[in-house]
Amino acid sequence: MLSKTFFSACLIAIITFLNIPISFAKKTMNDTERKEVESVVQEFIMKNPEVIMRAIQSYQIKLEAEKQKKIKKELASLNTKLNQNPGSPVVGNPNGDITIVEFFDYRCGYCKRVFPAIQELLKKDGNIRYVLKELPILGPDSVFASQAALAVWNTNPEKYLSFHAALMTSRGKLNKEKVLKIASDLALDTKALGKNINNKSVIEELNMNMQLSERLSISGTPAFIVGDQLSPGALSLEELKQMVALARER
Repeated sequence: MLSKTFFSACLIAIITFLNIPISFAKKTMNDTERKEVESVVQEFIMKNPEVIMRAIQSYQIKLEAEKQKKIKKELASLNTKLNQNPGSPVVGNPNGDITIVEFFDYRCGYCKRVFPAIQELLKKDGNIRYVLKELPILGPDSVFASQAALAVWNTNPEKYLSFHAALMTSRGKLNKEKVLKIASDLALDTKALGKNINNKSVIEELNMNMQLSERLSISGTPAFIVGDQLSPGALSLEELKQMVALARER
């Protein structure tokens, strides 16, 4: 026996597959007619499962297309906050012809895995402006690391990249003590750093990044934005190059 949820999904998929407006189906069926249709559809499902799979796939493709359309619209409306917000660290070429935005967490294993590819990309392509969006989603230690990094950006921007790289390449626990030890090793004033961690600008930046991620349906890290392209996950160097090349073509 088909579950009610699965049956409903199949019915929606079939309606979509046959290009019948759902609103039309709802308006033109009474309860008796709906039961008759459901009976016919259920029998059809049992006899032709391959058609249902095609219908569901078609429905999934349609949903994904709608999602991508929405994301592109959001990227356009959020362009300034994503690319030009003064509270967001910028590395690479500040005048580059292409801007890459990365959402990341210092305790994210995938972010650490992709970090060498990012460094290689910036080394090989000197015309990329790279915007870093701190998105600490993996707990209090992640939040502290991001706050510390933003405090460094605000007070010693020339040392931000070194601090960022040290945090990204660290292994094991990345707790408060370790973050401060890294800062000390880079000759940063840890007392001043501690005072600036909770600055209004730091908190506002983290809150804004969280809001941006929600509007763009970014649920994990890393996530990369290049022009109107949004790609989640630990991309390879070649995939990053392809995104840049496509953006330049446009």
